[in-house]
Amino acid sequence: MPLIDEKVLWASADKLRGTMGSSEYMHITLGLIFLKYISDRFEERYQELIKKNDNSENDRDYYEKDHIFWVPEFARWNYVKSFSKEEKIGQMLDEAFIEIEKDNDSLNNVMPKSYSKPEVDKRRLGELVDLFENQLKTPSIEEEGDFMGQVYEYFMGKFARQFTEKGGEFFTPRSIVKILVAMLDPTDGRVYDPCCGTGGMFVHVGDFVKAHRGNVDNISVYGQELNSTTWKLAKMNLSIRGIEANLGGGPGDTFHDDMHKALRANYILANPPFNISDYGQPSLIGDPRWKFGTPPEGNANYGWIQHMYSKLAPNGKAGFVLANGSLSTAGKQELEIRRNMLDRGVIDCIITMPDKLFYSVSIPVALWFLEEGKRSTDVLFIDARNLGHMIDRKVRELSQEDIDLVSNTYHNWKNNTGYEDVKGFCKVASLNDIKATGYTLVPGRYVGVDDSDRLSEKEIRIELKKTSQELIKLLEESRKLEDKVKEILDKELD
Repeated sequence: MPLIDEKVLWASADKLRGTMGSSEYMHITLGLIFLKYISDRFEERYQELIKKNDNSENDRDYYEKDHIFWVPEFARWNYVKSFSKEEKIGQMLDEAFIEIEKDNDSLNNVMPKSYSKPEVDKRRLGELVDLFENQLKTPSIEEEGDFMGQVYEYFMGKFARQFTEKGGEFFTPRSIVKILVAMLDPTDGRVYDPCCGTGGMFVHVGDFVKAHRGNVDNISVYGQELNSTTWKLAKMNLSIRGIEANLGGGPGDTFHDDMHKALRANYILANPPFNISDYGQPSLIGDPRWKFGTPPEGNANYGWIQHMYSKLAPNGKAGFVLANGSLSTAGKQELEIRRNMLDRGVIDCIITMPDKLFYSVSIPVALWFLEEGKRSTDVLFIDARNLGHMIDRKVRELSQEDIDLVSNTYHNWKNNTGYEDVKGFCKVASLNDIKATGYTLVPGRYVGVDDSDRLSEKEIRIELKKTSQELIKLLEESRKLEDKVKEILDKELD
């Protein structure tokens, strides 16, 4: 169930539209929403403790145990909002974020502090504060969900076409994340995302562990993100959820400034940017990560694949999203890499997904699953293109039943517990099967077409006979009706 009121977010964009670029007012808005969110949670706990009448409202431990940030008095929403009609509202917001950083180490150098800049219209900024005060409802302490992630997803979806990045490719739809998590089944160990965005993958891993009665403290989180603003938002988003993550000392390029060189992860979940043409390949020639071959200069897809494989611990697993083109590209370098990975038995499962899962791009995508130390060269192919339902005219979503169908199929195969090939949906292909297709990984080449509803020749003849008899009967009735009409007309003419 959505935690946000999209009408309020759209109205907030209207307040600043025209005074600055889309990405700028998105970041200004995100900062305000974050401030209100942490202030509301602080105030909720503060009032609970006041009722106890034991002075515990000033004990930080009562806040931090539930991952509630300590918000200093003059940084709280209720104080800052009182300046909404004044020119110094921008200054008060910047000072509030400075104070919050001082009292919360996990937010150090993360909070936005650009509200007092001359280019920010203070009248409109004050109106935005009033809008959120009157209309924005933030979730309570007891409510679960990736609130900031949903807010970010909304803005990226609405304004992605106006950003320099292809926004729809940078936020992973929740149903895709749920499949990745359900397939990998992370319960303990090191989890890594080399292009972590706002940290949504990590949030879902935490939720998955809790749902399965595991201990989130048994998970260690590692990530990296190139975009500075997104990196800061990830730090905020994970801090809210009490997830301690090593995202490096700041934003950085995963290919050229790997912040986790020694890491060997038990689980990798990722949605790398699709088909990046300029990733600095010439300076990466001979890179030790290219175990199966050098990726081509004009496309980073197979660079991402090999980077993630290089990070796997023994028996580690990776699940990630790539454009469908990655499954069958015939370029010499990519074909060589794919062939070497298949010969080595690294590729575990490939799933083609339905279209329209992303907010702003309709490009079809596939899920890749790799496993280090896999004992077989067989690959499970799943064609999930017919799953899901449209939630509006542009966006499709997978139901929990769809997610369970896909993940259970995979686990039944891995655990040898009643798996069967299903024509048109899933098929386990041997290495020889895959060689025969020229090393393509397109599931449709293996699962075939479901013809279970196709009629046999005998059934077709029976149906034709039945239809013919019905048609003859209808024609006879039509002839009788025509004669009757003619008889009536003749009488009228007499």
